[in-house]
Amino acid sequence: MPKCYRLSPSGLSLFVRVTPNAGRDAIEGVEIRDNETAVLRVRVSAVPDKGKANAAVVALLAKALGVPKSAVSVVSGETARMKTLDVVGDGAALALAVNALDSAPSSSRHPRA
Repeated sequence: MPKCYRLSPSGLSLFVRVTPNAGRDAIEGVEIRDNETAVLRVRVSAVPDKGKANAAVVALLAKALGVPKSAVSVVSGETARMKTLDVVGDGAALALAVNALDSAPSSSRHPRA
């Protein structure tokens, strides 16, 4: 099964698909794309204007992964839905945290199949 991240010397690179201007902030789990790559689906209520949605994504993922916001940065896809984020820290521990995000239901309104 493809993973939505790649370990790096400084931590990991996380591949996300962002839905801005959503009704709530949520991490919806891993999605396998048509090209067989995996992305972490993230929804934020912030609008995609002047970096507000990117800041909301960074804050949401930092909290979920238990790292400071300064440890998370958007490295590609600044203005696109598909983004790559670098997360600085212990790569193995971060990978476990990302895997836990996929297994935990984000809302009772969206039960996992």
